[in-house]
Amino acid sequence: MARGARALLLRGALALLLGCPVLAAAQAGGASSAVGAGTLRFGILPLGGAFESRNDWEPLLADMSRAVGRPVTMLSVTSYEALEQAIQRDQVDMAFLSGKMALDAVTLRRMKVVAQVTRHDGLPGYRALLLARKTGPYSSLKSLLAEPEKWRLARGESRSVSGFIVPQLQLFLPNHIVMETRFRSELVGTHQVTALAVANGEADVATNNTADFERFRLQFPAEADRLQVIWESEVIPHAQIVMRRDYGPAFQKEVQAFLVDYARGKGPRGDTERAVLKSLHDLAGFVPADNSSLMPAAKLAYQLARQSAMTSQWVNEAARQARLQRIETIYADQQAALREGAP
Repeated sequence: MARGARALLLRGALALLLGCPVLAAAQAGGASSAVGAGTLRFGILPLGGAFESRNDWEPLLADMSRAVGRPVTMLSVTSYEALEQAIQRDQVDMAFLSGKMALDAVTLRRMKVVAQVTRHDGLPGYRALLLARKTGPYSSLKSLLAEPEKWRLARGESRSVSGFIVPQLQLFLPNHIVMETRFRSELVGTHQVTALAVANGEADVATNNTADFERFRLQFPAEADRLQVIWESEVIPHAQIVMRRDYGPAFQKEVQAFLVDYARGKGPRGDTERAVLKSLHDLAGFVPADNSSLMPAAKLAYQLARQSAMTSQWVNEAARQARLQRIETIYADQQAALREGAP
């Protein structure tokens, strides 16, 4: 299938939004729920698949509903773009976001960071990966960088930090390779989709990340055994929980306290909550965070934009310099906005 036609079909498929009430009481809120109506609408970043993400988050959001005394509805989507559109349309009150999406939600969509996830490995983040098959002609980073036009790429959406932004910034652009144009073909999907594409011979290399590949190994052990990591990035900060600023400080603190305390208790309840988090990409819990936690995401977006401007073709040098100046202005504005969110 031609790349343009495939992209059109993907956009159509990814437009589907899958709303799900966590508690029966949430059904009364409806899609038009406002802050004053009490219902919290929680948007979920699609890391595996829409249905899988919804099932994983449902127990935690049900616990949140009971803790804060409000019904919670869940918006599980099939793409980053669908979730971003829902945030733009004020259809989301809280969301689990990472990198550029969290940055845009805070700087453009009147949201703020209330917590950041942690994992059992204790690392401050995760790493982007490139996966290839263990055997065959397309199995080494050296051959990939030498002749990318012979390789079929499976990657994340352009808003995905580990699926696009970091590999583009830290590996491909420094080697004069633009991901969107240099490969033989391109497939865009979730981390699960990209890994399966390489394992099943539908692509030669896939972007992924350490957290999702660990999960993939558990869910698809036979397919994972066919794959190898040929590159990994620097550490990427963990995802955040963001919330609309329309909610008052007292309620924001209440939600933050629920998240921070979750799975930290002893006894059966604590054990159950820890099991819930383990199903959520093996999370260990949440820590308090504010908008300043997005400084690394802003820097990544700035570096990618600058690198792209430097390597792109321009009608003249003045046009390039104008673009670079615009990038500097945007970055300065973002830094100022994130500092305002710090205590």
